[in-house]
Amino acid sequence: MRFTRYIGIDYSGAQTPESRLKALQVYEARDEQLPIKVSTPTDGAKNWTRVEVAQFCAAALETEEPLIIGIDHGFSFPMTYMDRFGIQTWDQFLDDFMRHWPTADPHIYVDFVREGNPRSGDPSELRLCEQWTAGAKSVFHFDVQGQVAKSTHAGLPWLLWLRLMPDAESRIHFWPFDGFDVPHGRSVIAEVYPSLFRRRYARDDRSADEHDAWSVAAWLSEMDRRGTLDYYFKPPLSLPELREARLEGWILGLC
Repeated sequence: MRFTRYIGIDYSGAQTPESRLKALQVYEARDEQLPIKVSTPTDGAKNWTRVEVAQFCAAALETEEPLIIGIDHGFSFPMTYMDRFGIQTWDQFLDDFMRHWPTADPHIYVDFVREGNPRSGDPSELRLCEQWTAGAKSVFHFDVQGQVAKSTHAGLPWLLWLRLMPDAESRIHFWPFDGFDVPHGRSVIAEVYPSLFRRRYARDDRSADEHDAWSVAAWLSEMDRRGTLDYYFKPPLSLPELREARLEGWILGLC
């Protein structure tokens, strides 16, 4: 098995980075055990904040054991956006995004910086991975049921924060931006889409958000036990599609 910990995060872009959100859920599986719910580290608090989730991920990634984290929001934008603004690398994209969407700043709602923002897109713009599945919505499709736009715009700054951790380059593989091939012993952060997995597993008494995070952790663990994660790390893309996905990102589990 590649990993010893499997973390599934159902994300939320509601309210501010410090807001406690019922929809923000974290589950973790270890070895061959079923996922368990991870509680916020703040005594007496029931729900997580986005700040706390980022800190939890950072603490997990600082350990010596290899782990994989699946997060339910978009990790990048479509090629049409990249071409429009002359963006050629993912790191350039993250830096550019942070300067125009300061959504990790205290007390900032995504909606506060939406109107008139020069770094916006149209709901018709899709990444290649979103074209490959009927259910995934554009990262620019706000204010609809099942939207990923708000969580994406709220979550991207925290990916940059994790990427700038000390020694991150040698310890953390941001898939697929650091390559579709994942070196053994390296921890992984990947975009996931719980709709691909959730029906495989009985929901039991979990809420919809809890089950999404549980399903991500369960699927990651199960696929590693089966020895099939390498298959999903290398989707059947042509060379031009691989180059596009290295910038746009890809949904782990979509083949």
